[in-house]
Amino acid sequence: MANLKEIRNRITSVQSTMQITSAMKMVSAAKLKKAQDAITAMRPYAEKLTELLQNVSSSLEGDVGGAFTTQREVKKVLIVAITSNRGLAGAFNSNVVKQVRNLTEEYKGKNIEAEVFAIGKKGNDVLKKTNTVVEVNTALFDDLNFDNAAKIADALTQKFVSGSYDKIELVYNQFKNAATQIIKTEQFLPLAPISSSDLKVSSDYIFEPKKEEIVLTLIPKSLKTQLYKALRDSFAAEHGARMTAMHKATDNATELRNQLKLTYNKARQAAITGEILEIVGGAEALKG
Repeated sequence: MANLKEIRNRITSVQSTMQITSAMKMVSAAKLKKAQDAITAMRPYAEKLTELLQNVSSSLEGDVGGAFTTQREVKKVLIVAITSNRGLAGAFNSNVVKQVRNLTEEYKGKNIEAEVFAIGKKGNDVLKKTNTVVEVNTALFDDLNFDNAAKIADALTQKFVSGSYDKIELVYNQFKNAATQIIKTEQFLPLAPISSSDLKVSSDYIFEPKKEEIVLTLIPKSLKTQLYKALRDSFAAEHGARMTAMHKATDNATELRNQLKLTYNKARQAAITGEILEIVGGAEALKG
C-alpha cells in the first residue's frame, strides 16, 4: 500500500484536475447557449433558401446552373474537414478524422485522388500524417461570421469552377443536442440534381427578374449559407461535446478522489493502530 504522503499528493492532484475540468465545463456551457441559439435561428433560413432554389430551378429547362451544376467525371475530390482548434472534446475531432479517412480509402478504391482542406487545427495535426492536406485554416473560429465563411466558400467555388477538383464534400459534426453530435457528409459542389419526389409543389408565380437570373443569384448565396451553416453546426457541436466530456471527467475525478480518501483513511487508521500496539507492547515490556 502506498504511504500516506503519496496518497495525499494524489488527492491534491485529482482535486486540481477537478477544478480545471469543472471550469472548462462551465465555460463551454456558457458558449454553447449562444452557439445553439445561432444555429437554431439560422436553420429555417438555410432550409427555406434551399427550398426556394429547388422550386425555381425545377421549373426551368436545360442547365441553368452553369458551372455550379456541371457534372464531370470524378477524378479528383476535395474533402473539407471541419474540426476544432482545441481538444478535450471527447470523440468530436476523431469522428471527423475517421470519416475523412474512410472517404479517402473509398475513393482510392475507385482510383480517384482525394485531398483535404482542413478547417481547424486538430484535424490538420492528425490528417497531415496520412492524407494530402492542400490547405489549412485555423483562424476562422477565432472570428466566426458570415463574411469570413463566404471567403472560404468563394475559394472552394473557384477551385471547382477552374477544374482543379471535380467534386467537393463537407465533413463535419451536426449539432443535435449537448450530448449528441451527428457526423455529416454533404456534397458542396457540383450541386446535386434534384429529384421530383423531393420537390414541394408550389403555385405558379410571375418572377421579376427572370427565373434564370434568380437561380444564378441564389446559387452562390446558397453555397455560402451551406458552408456557414456547417461551420455553425460544428461550432455548437464542439462546445456541446466539450461540456459533456468535461462533465464526465469531473464525475470520474470526484469518484477517484473519494476512493483515494477512503484508502487514505484506511492507511491512516492502520498506522495509528500500529502505533498504539507498539506503545502497549512497550508498556507491557516495562512492567515485565
